[in-house]
Amino acid sequence: MVEVVPAVLVKSRGELLDSIARVKGSVSAVHIDMMDNEFVPNKTIGLGGLAELPNGVSYEFHWMVKNPERWIAKIKGKHLHLVHVETINRESWGTLKRICAKSGCRLGLVLNPETGIGKLEPYMKDASRVLVMAVHPGFYGQRYIPDVEAKIRALRAKFPKLEIEVDGGVNPETARRACGAGANVLAAASAVYSAKNPREAIKNISAAGCAKTVGGE
Repeated sequence: MVEVVPAVLVKSRGELLDSIARVKGSVSAVHIDMMDNEFVPNKTIGLGGLAELPNGVSYEFHWMVKNPERWIAKIKGKHLHLVHVETINRESWGTLKRICAKSGCRLGLVLNPETGIGKLEPYMKDASRVLVMAVHPGFYGQRYIPDVEAKIRALRAKFPKLEIEVDGGVNPETARRACGAGANVLAAASAVYSAKNPREAIKNISAAGCAKTVGGE
């Protein structure tokens, strides 16, 4: 099965709670974009807006920030934290592992479109997911970059059981492509939240993704 995770890019707690409410009950997880206006040229909701998030859904945080360990240390809960491999080194990854050992969180790695999968090697044994960016991070509404499919195929061939998530420009058409390349999790933003019926949009994206078998063309 292909999991669709609604991706939320907001600047206030009210917007965040509204976005969660619009999809809660239709998904098992919500993807929250966190930006610091340093790693990417945009800034989203701060840490204070993340306190006591609604129950009934799990959360994955996509940290488009410099020094992600400083942010993640301040988040309580058994969440999935997705960090850009472009922002870490062995020392900071060690810090992140210690943080998650204490809090029970999981770690995942993120690759920008131009970053090769070789950059993941020092960290893969401790990562539960790899998120492949199909756009350049920072803003909603960008077009999906088909070239990333080669990267997805390479990851799937090398790590057959890996959770591979794709983020950026995801809609029913691109869901088929991404899942055909080997993705099994899809983060969808505009295609979900710009739809008149977000719950129906989620079903349509999932159905399109399921139409392709992992590794298919």
